[in-house]
Amino acid sequence: MLPQTSSAASAALAPFADAALDAAHLEDPLAPTGRTLGWGVVSTAAIAEKVVPDIAALPDARLVAVSSRAQDRAEDFARRHGVERAYGDTDGTTGLDRLAADPDVEIVYVATPHGYHHRDVSALLRAGKHVVCEKALAMTAAEVRDLTRLARAQGVFLMEAVWTRMTPGFRTAMGWVREGRLGRVRSVEGTIGMHRPVDPEHRLFRNADGGGVLLDMMVYPLTWTAAVLGSPRSWSVLAEVGPTTVDVDTALTLDFDHGRAHVSGTLATTVPHQVTISGTGGWLRVDGRINCPHTLVLQTAERQRAGAAPVVEHVAVTGAGYVFEMREATRCVQEGLLESPIMPWADSLELVELFDRVRAEIGVSYPNDAR
Repeated sequence: MLPQTSSAASAALAPFADAALDAAHLEDPLAPTGRTLGWGVVSTAAIAEKVVPDIAALPDARLVAVSSRAQDRAEDFARRHGVERAYGDTDGTTGLDRLAADPDVEIVYVATPHGYHHRDVSALLRAGKHVVCEKALAMTAAEVRDLTRLARAQGVFLMEAVWTRMTPGFRTAMGWVREGRLGRVRSVEGTIGMHRPVDPEHRLFRNADGGGVLLDMMVYPLTWTAAVLGSPRSWSVLAEVGPTTVDVDTALTLDFDHGRAHVSGTLATTVPHQVTISGTGGWLRVDGRINCPHTLVLQTAERQRAGAAPVVEHVAVTGAGYVFEMREATRCVQEGLLESPIMPWADSLELVELFDRVRAEIGVSYPNDAR
């Protein structure tokens, strides 16, 4: 039995968090929401290996095609995941172009490194395909603006794959906040990361691929911050830039009209993956996977005063957890929406605008900045 509070009023949430809570289709993501969509997959990268089985689990999804630079890699991926067609680069034509020309592909999941997102997504949008693109949607605010302009002009759906917003753990936590169990939220603390030896060949350390902490990790603690505190009025940053000119340790302090957040990400230190949201009436801790929570810990002021232990809630997740964002994208396309109310374009732009300013402050630039 979850603890109740004496708060009569519900707490305010960001619009995307309210939209996530009100999304009944996310309660059972394996229930079809409309006609079957033909899916394409760009890249056979490790993240695609994790995500594609969750797409395949949707009863209204058909895996039509996968593309890779190498035909043999595309064929191997297609064989293992039940994808109908495999497209690699041929003389004068890329696997991406071949996939984009396939009339049976309606919606595409893009899993290439950040540095290729603008190029790949642009090609797909121009071909009239709907797109779900791994975060970060693009490397710079200018690129995000260009992609959303193009999606609007082409009349196709586009969504950044910030899966956290659709997961049951996030939705459960936001439900507790909206019910007033924490009272008025005043602070958020969040950490994510791991120690990795510097490897100039790995995407996390390649500047041209958008490596570093900002684009790869910080979206997760900032998702929780934005949900309960909104947009910051000011911020400050401390960062360490590594030998490959990407940030390997970044800490942000964000000030809001009614609170403060401290969030950090690292490739240099072993840290707990954890978010704590604190309010006037209690606190909520997300333990372990803050991107797809399985364990939530809730303590109210009443229980704390009574000496009672916090309540621990274990949250069940379907598949690997990506099925929820793919259900949302599927529903949006079936209903003719160009953007998701849970992951709207404005939110993608606001975050990358912050990242652009942070990078200017810490001295990290990408080749994409000059495009």
